[in-house]
Amino acid sequence: MANLKDIRTRIASVKSTQQVTSAMKMVSAAKLRKAQDAIHMMRPYAEKLNEILTSVSSNLDSSIDNKYAVRKDKEKILIVAITSNRGLCGGFNSNVVKKTSELYFQTFNEYSQKGKVDVIAIGKKGAEGLKSKGIKVTKSFLDIYDGMNFTTVSEITQYFMKGYTEGIYDHIEVVYNQFKNAAVQNLITEQFLPVKPEEIKEVQSGKGEMRKDYIFEPSMQEIADIIIPQSLRIQFYKAILDSVASEHGARMTAMHKATDNAGVLIRELKLQYNQARQTAITNEILEIVSGANAQRN
Repeated sequence: MANLKDIRTRIASVKSTQQVTSAMKMVSAAKLRKAQDAIHMMRPYAEKLNEILTSVSSNLDSSIDNKYAVRKDKEKILIVAITSNRGLCGGFNSNVVKKTSELYFQTFNEYSQKGKVDVIAIGKKGAEGLKSKGIKVTKSFLDIYDGMNFTTVSEITQYFMKGYTEGIYDHIEVVYNQFKNAAVQNLITEQFLPVKPEEIKEVQSGKGEMRKDYIFEPSMQEIADIIIPQSLRIQFYKAILDSVASEHGARMTAMHKATDNAGVLIRELKLQYNQARQTAITNEILEIVSGANAQRN
């Protein structure tokens, strides 16, 4: 059994760790509130704009130059993994790395073996995790979270869009954590480009099919040139906001569990300390009694 000094040292160490995890939990909770408000305000706008985007894209006829149209053959694929720059947030980062590895080695294995799959990491932890899996990270964006705003994210989005329109990539997938609540984050694999056409919905009456009919002014070409790129920027910005909110939620949950576990460990160590102290006192009493009996004899 460990001596009393060692147990006291462990108790002090665990208490210090508990204070740190508790403070991190409160900091994450404060940041989560701000990030949660941001994604909740952005999501309805992004979803409606995406609905318009897919509808407009599907309504464009062959005479319209739609640079973001669906391409039949995949020649070069890009996977974008969105993680954080910091750890201590449970499986937040590792889940993205795992899913990206699955896409690289399984889903797109035929292309990756030919060197036709590039991987871009948003966040330091993603870059480190992917490299440890043996995946070459083509490019990393590690400073995106420093003073993050729509303008800085749009610059990165423009990089992806330019790569697609210039034929460098034919298919772009984005892997990120979608925020649901503080305790739950949904891992999402989303096709960023090409733009998916709107699915034709059947009318419940069974009389035919229904598609949204838009009136284009000034022209379909000008609408396509403006609304599609802007919608893509919004969609990627929403993914970043989702990831940020998910990170704070995951870290708050992880630090809450760590604080609770530290409390359990402290109670166990105190019980162990009391037992060791009781044993030491009993041994001292036995020594005193044995010494007294020896002198008496």
